[in-house]
Amino acid sequence: MSHLTTFVQRLQSITLVIVLTLTISLIVPAITWATGLGIESGYLSPCPNSDNCVVSQNADAKHAIEPITYHLDRDTVRETLLKVLTVVPRTEVIEQTDNYIHALSKSRIFKFIDDVEFYLPTDESVIHIRSASRVGESDLGVNRRRMEQIRLALRDLNI
Repeated sequence: MSHLTTFVQRLQSITLVIVLTLTISLIVPAITWATGLGIESGYLSPCPNSDNCVVSQNADAKHAIEPITYHLDRDTVRETLLKVLTVVPRTEVIEQTDNYIHALSKSRIFKFIDDVEFYLPTDESVIHIRSASRVGESDLGVNRRRMEQIRLALRDLNI
């Protein structure tokens, strides 16, 4: 009986460690991703050092991407961008103001979340863009490709 009791106690300990590890892994990314989003002093946040981010403002060569230019009025462009985002796979807009849009995109298989941001300054005819993975080092170019696809969709809609 004592061997069985010892086994059960060890199994309970292992189960507790697994549950705690899973809980922490779900909580910590939620805490860390919340920082570094949005607009501060007219700029989207810079990318971290990892290779899984692109941004159109104040970026180094590794993270740089061109902003999306437009020639229509800003409100029309914003509404068109919101419509385009409704057809981007596994993407959901979670925040929007008159000059900022924040969406989440999930990867197909592992459901990793990327934060996708758009900033439409009032004094320029551009949409500044940022897309960053919440976890990992590399995204194999997914964030850059997503933003380029959105750029092409807007171009096809003649913005």
